Amino acid sequence: MMARVLVLIGTKKGAFIAESDERRQTWSLRGPFCNHWPIHHLVADSTTGAIHGAGGNAWFGPAIWTSHDLGETWSHSSQGLAYPEGQEPVAAAWSVEARDGELLVGVQPAGLFRSGDGGETFEHLSGLRDHPSRPHWNAGGAGLILHSIVRDPAAPDRIWVGISSAGVFYTGDGGKTWEPRNRGTRADFFPEGQNYPEFGQCVHNIVKAAGAGDRLYQQNHCGMYRSDDGGANWQSVEKGLPSSFGFPVASHPRDADTAWMIPLNGAEQGRYVPDARAAVWRTRDAGATWQDLRDGLPQENAYFGVLRQAMATDRLEPAGVYFGTGSGTLFVSADEGESWTAVAEHLPTISSVETLAVD
Repeated sequence: MMARVLVLIGTKKGAFIAESDERRQTWSLRGPFCNHWPIHHLVADSTTGAIHGAGGNAWFGPAIWTSHDLGETWSHSSQGLAYPEGQEPVAAAWSVEARDGELLVGVQPAGLFRSGDGGETFEHLSGLRDHPSRPHWNAGGAGLILHSIVRDPAAPDRIWVGISSAGVFYTGDGGKTWEPRNRGTRADFFPEGQNYPEFGQCVHNIVKAAGAGDRLYQQNHCGMYRSDDGGANWQSVEKGLPSSFGFPVASHPRDADTAWMIPLNGAEQGRYVPDARAAVWRTRDAGATWQDLRDGLPQENAYFGVLRQAMATDRLEPAGVYFGTGSGTLFVSADEGESWTAVAEHLPTISSVETLAVD
C-alpha cells in the first residue's frame, strides 16, 4: 500500500496538516486546528499515531493539544503543567517529544515536563531547574525557552535539551541529574575572554544524526556546530556557509554525514536569507563542505526567515526535506533538496514543521 505523508505545521494561529502520497508531488491542506491557539511545535508519536501540539502563551496559558485520528478531532490538557506556587508561572508549552505514549514537554520559562499517559497529565522533572547554574540563566530574545528536545532512540533515559539562552544540557538518567554540554560553542555576546563559557550560549536548535552514534548537529546564535560525542565537545562546521547565524537544522534519516541548514544573514542584519536569495545548505560529509540548493526557491526579494523548529525530513527514499517560513510558505523537496516546490502559501507565521508517514 502506498504511504501517506503528513506534514505537521505549527503556526501562530493554529495547526495545519498538509498531506500527499509517497510521490510527494500533489498536496492537500487541512486546518486551522487547535482553536487558533499559537502552536509552537506539532509532532507525531510514530508508535501510537497520535499527534501532539505544544501551544499557548501568556494569554491562553500552556497546554498540549492531542489528536488520535490524524487531525480530525482534538483535545487539550494542562493538568500538572505548572511550577509550584510562588515560582514564575508557565506561560506556554514550546516543544514536545513523543514516543510510545510518553511525552516530554519543554516550556517557558525553561523547564521540562513529562507525561506518561499520552498528554492527559504532566509532572515536572525538577532536576533541570535544580541545576546549580539555573539562577544565572538569561532569557533569549523570545524569552527563556526550552525549545529543543532530543532523545536517544536506543536509550530513552539519555536526553539533550536546548535552552535560549542557557545552552545545551544532557541527562543520562531520565532527567534526575543534568550537566551542561557546550564545550566549543561560542557566546560572542559575552565580555571578551569569556566567549566559551560552561553555559549561557544561545543555542537555536539541536538534532541527532542517524545511526547508533552520538553525533549531534546544532545551529546557534554564534555558529554552526557538530558533536561526535553527545555534546561533550563541539566543533565549528560553518566554513563554507554564508553566515554563522541561523535557526533550523535537519538530519538525514539514514546517513549521519548528511544534514541541512538554513543560515540567515545575521542577528542584527534583519534575520532573513542572505542577499534575499533563498537557499537550503546541505552537507554530505558531516559539515566539512556545504552545497547551496536553490532550484525552485525564490532568488530575489526573499526577505523571510525560518524559525528554529521549522525544518524537517521524512523517512522515505529519497528523503523528503521540508521547511516553513515566517511569511507562511511551506516548501517541499522530494529529492533531498535538489529541487523545491511551494505547496502552501499565506499561512500564519510557521513555527514548526514535522512529518509522519502512515500506510
